[in-house]
Amino acid sequence: MTPQAHHHGAEELCEAGLSLYARALRQGHLPGVEATAAPCLLDKGILHPAIEDPSRLEPVPPAVALQRLLRSSEERITVERRRGQRLADAFEPLMRLDRRAVGGEDASSLRLLSTKERVGRAIAEAMAEGTEQLLAIQPHDGLVAPPFHYHEAALERDQAFLDQGGRVRALYQHTVHHAPLVIGRYERLRGDVEARTLDQVTERLIIVDHTVAFIPANADRSLALEVRHPALVAYFVNTFDRLWHLATPMHPRAVQQPTLNGITPRQRAIAALLIEGHTDNVIAERLGMNVRTARVHIAKLAATLGSESRAQLGYLIGQSGILDRDG
Repeated sequence: MTPQAHHHGAEELCEAGLSLYARALRQGHLPGVEATAAPCLLDKGILHPAIEDPSRLEPVPPAVALQRLLRSSEERITVERRRGQRLADAFEPLMRLDRRAVGGEDASSLRLLSTKERVGRAIAEAMAEGTEQLLAIQPHDGLVAPPFHYHEAALERDQAFLDQGGRVRALYQHTVHHAPLVIGRYERLRGDVEARTLDQVTERLIIVDHTVAFIPANADRSLALEVRHPALVAYFVNTFDRLWHLATPMHPRAVQQPTLNGITPRQRAIAALLIEGHTDNVIAERLGMNVRTARVHIAKLAATLGSESRAQLGYLIGQSGILDRDG
């Protein structure tokens, strides 16, 4: 077989190679001269010289051969991803120039940002250009437990925006009311800044000057969507405003929700989710706490209502009327 006829992908085996490898597995070995028909087997280490007789070739187990081919494929994909990232980084400023040159509404009203670093840069650039208002919804991930998404660069970015005359409005879940790093962050900011809390908030949302919004594009937030479409941004602003008016002030003046008949506001929120049939994990996620804390609150709620089982707890919550109160 000529070299030209034998060319194929690095993570593939040709038909001649597969046939030769199968025969080697059945027989346990092959004469070395037969490997000339499929040099890919030697190149990939799928056949190797026997220790006692180098002129004889022995096959590696299929599981080992498969892992070697998969590793080769993964390495190639990694190289291509890095190349793609370099191209995206190189063209990002050019695409921004093109959008500004056009001066109108085009496909750039939606832009997918890959990697958390690029997302952070895009938000920083938008805030550097902004002068009016920053609206932010920050769900519990990274806020209840370290590292709290709290670092000096973000603090400096927010302070610079405030120094430009902008105002900052942020929404969190009630669970950060007593988070020292979150509270401390707002105590360090100088300017027109407010923070409020709700039982539950939407996914992360950042809006700058009613002009651009950033929302997650995947579960781990390593991808984000930059939105500049006026109708979509207006929708996000309207959603934020409605949540803001329902929220409880946290900074600069904190307001504590009242306890009613021995039931705390947090227990009422848990009760509402229990009635809907949610699991402990879902309740913890929705309210911004860990599962252990959620279960402690469920146990206290059960003790207050005199419940001895999960099923009975749901019934007693409905009978108690605690979810009918405004508060």
